[in-house]
Amino acid sequence: MSETLLERRARLLGPNVPTFYETPVHIVRGEGVWLWDADGRRYLDCYNNVPHIGHGHPAVVEAIARQAATLNTHTRYLHEGILDYAEALTATLSHDLSQVIFTCTGSEANDVALRMAQAVTGATGIIATDNTYHGNTTATAQLSTRRPPIGGYPPHVRLVPAPDSIHPLGGSAEAQPQAFADNAARAIAELQEAGFGFSGMMLCPVFANEGLPTVAPGFFDATARVIREAGGLILCDEVQPGFGRVGHRFWGHDWLGMTPDVVTLGKPMANGHPVAAVVARPDVMHAFRTAFGYFNTFGGNPVSAAAAMATLRVTQDDGLQENARRVGAHALARLRALSHPRIAEVRGVGLFIGVELLEDDGRPATGFAAAVVEGMRARGVLINRIGRHMNTLKMRPPMPVQEEHVDLMADTLAEVLAGMPA
Repeated sequence: MSETLLERRARLLGPNVPTFYETPVHIVRGEGVWLWDADGRRYLDCYNNVPHIGHGHPAVVEAIARQAATLNTHTRYLHEGILDYAEALTATLSHDLSQVIFTCTGSEANDVALRMAQAVTGATGIIATDNTYHGNTTATAQLSTRRPPIGGYPPHVRLVPAPDSIHPLGGSAEAQPQAFADNAARAIAELQEAGFGFSGMMLCPVFANEGLPTVAPGFFDATARVIREAGGLILCDEVQPGFGRVGHRFWGHDWLGMTPDVVTLGKPMANGHPVAAVVARPDVMHAFRTAFGYFNTFGGNPVSAAAAMATLRVTQDDGLQENARRVGAHALARLRALSHPRIAEVRGVGLFIGVELLEDDGRPATGFAAAVVEGMRARGVLINRIGRHMNTLKMRPPMPVQEEHVDLMADTLAEVLAGMPA
């Protein structure tokens, strides 16, 4: 009997390797906002931010091929590509975020950021939210709530309640910013009393894995004051909202009104080529380079730098930030016009949208959300789920998506919901 692709995968990769959807999709080709499976069926990709400027973009393909045919080595030799890209990248940033370490993954970048905070402060205590994800290294996994570390959370980590749209901290949307800050202050006091001190807080400026709750510019101001008064650093994870996705600004932290000490980048940085980075102020970088010996063999190699530069240039030259603002607003309007008793809230910023689903009694509609995702896949539109209870539909398409594409997504969602129990 012939072996199925899933059986072969399990035999060679081991058990419990994650896949999307009850019947995983065998994708063989991508172009723009479209994907094709092995049977030739086309899917509208409304989920993947890795192909930031679209699947298979010719500018990135050409840049990778040209540089790979010329030179690819590590950064212990001199090459201009890494410097050209660092200049172009830091030109998009303010707050004196002007020096860069290149890595291959966002997990690596966040791991370095945690060590930067330790180097600056001499402390190890760290804060994140209680429904977050920042990577797969040992240090970053200790901040994750999806799969708690073996042996429990280490004592130098404190996880504070994440903001929430339906059940806001402090009992109201108006009280939530101060309540979030108060929880951070308590966590800092606990870390200091326990002898770990406080090195900083790591967070995503749109709280993506927390379920993309409705927060507004200025939400973080009170918490930032608490962190600064305690001498800690603000570590901003831009892996999901960065590079124009929020529409109104190029970076999520600028949209939120936050002034980070360190910014980490990843997934969309080179349109699928494994590139990530840590950007910091010179004083933070000096402290890190003094305290730690760090070298990444593949981080910032010439091919990666070329892929990242091509992605950045297309993002800027094609006006994809403005496209995210315009098309994202259209998508929100279309989704907010949908009517179904399970829809509790439609929210988002730019091309990052969530639709929270609740049961009649207010419980998270986790199973219902899972069924909706499967129904969308069956009709040729790919979305997924996020949030503490995985009951929020997540839509995060490639940046060139147009209004006709989100119309198709919204119309398909309407069809799926119409076929679901009320």
